[in-house]
Amino acid sequence: SLVRAEELLVQAMKLEPSNPHNALLFSNLGLVQKRLGRYDDALQSYTYALNIAPTAVPILLDRAALYMEKGMTDRAYLDYCEALDADKVNKEALLMRAYIYVTQRDLKFARADYERLLKLDPQNYNARLGLATLEQKDGNLQKALEILNKMLVEDPQDAALYVARAGIEQDMQHVDLAMIDLEEALKLNPSQTEAYLMRGQMYLSQKKKNLAKQDFEKAMSLGVPQADLRGLLQQCK
Repeated sequence: SLVRAEELLVQAMKLEPSNPHNALLFSNLGLVQKRLGRYDDALQSYTYALNIAPTAVPILLDRAALYMEKGMTDRAYLDYCEALDADKVNKEALLMRAYIYVTQRDLKFARADYERLLKLDPQNYNARLGLATLEQKDGNLQKALEILNKMLVEDPQDAALYVARAGIEQDMQHVDLAMIDLEEALKLNPSQTEAYLMRGQMYLSQKKKNLAKQDFEKAMSLGVPQADLRGLLQQCK
């Protein structure tokens, strides 16, 4: 019972309000409140915990992750920076800060964090995929392709990698290769929403409106809001 857990944690803190170990209790309370869906209360509890233990990296990471869920990217960024000040080799903080840099188009700083992470963990999946995406955004399509080719050699059953490679192939005007990769992705995972969206747009560019409409409708059945696809569906008429 999460509700009962919350009650007991609050009781425990009241027993010794000045106990420094209350930082852990506040952190656990934040976790319980997050699971209860009370994000604002959870953030407050994490903040109380950090008032007691300001350099506690696990708590900084928990609060940052919650800020990310709430779309408060700037505050999450500050927590990831604080975490890295305390632990310069923290992989989660490096990965998430790199992601934030990408969303803010600070590609130079994103690259630095991805490269630092790959020095620590050369096989890190998310860092390699992130760097491939970064190379694609920078227009270094061949480098991006090389990264994904190596990853697919290691794991040829990863549908997401085929979708990522298809995006690069599309940018390189290799539409036939992109289509083959999207087919393979959907064979491996028929719920790959991004594959239907990408293939639908390719069909649309080829004037294959019925096929495009089928892919967009499939994407909607998998959870993509109809409003997001209204413009594309209009083009299918």
